[in-house]
Amino acid sequence: MTDVTTTVAGIQIPSSDPVFLSVVALHVPLGLICVVSGALAMLSVKGPGRHPTAGTVYYWCSVALFGSATVLSTMRWSDDYHLFILGALTFAAVQVGRMARRRRWPGWVRMHIASMGSSYVLLLTAFYVDNGKQLPLWRDLPAWTYWTLPAVIGAPIMLWALLWHPRVKASGRDLRPAAQG
Repeated sequence: MTDVTTTVAGIQIPSSDPVFLSVVALHVPLGLICVVSGALAMLSVKGPGRHPTAGTVYYWCSVALFGSATVLSTMRWSDDYHLFILGALTFAAVQVGRMARRRRWPGWVRMHIASMGSSYVLLLTAFYVDNGKQLPLWRDLPAWTYWTLPAVIGAPIMLWALLWHPRVKASGRDLRPAAQG
């Protein structure tokens, strides 16, 4: 690996190695598909149709994204091991979310929401940790915000879904406190 960078669309890629760049060329579209399909799944009506289709695309692209992230991290381990850890956590969360839904574990709706939501937050965290310093607006923020802002925004949304989403309420395991009367 060389210390030369390659610039594509204003983003610096920390290598000129053709193998590294070819994996990046796969990794970037996979990440974009994950962001779009994950948002589509979250914002879609739950049930047959758009939600499970978008969720399946999100799942499989997340699996492939973890594979490409593993290759990229391995090639620059001393600089990118933290991205491997974020990728592994994202992969674990998306795997648990899918298994909870498919196996219908007790409380699977909450587990599915929490795991898939966490995988999305971790995915965005990895993106911003790696690229935030080069992005408009983000480059003006302190580096610690790349690690925390996705969770600060995502956690309240997941909490709302875990407490108020109609699918959670229908599952009969409402965790909201009973009204005091």
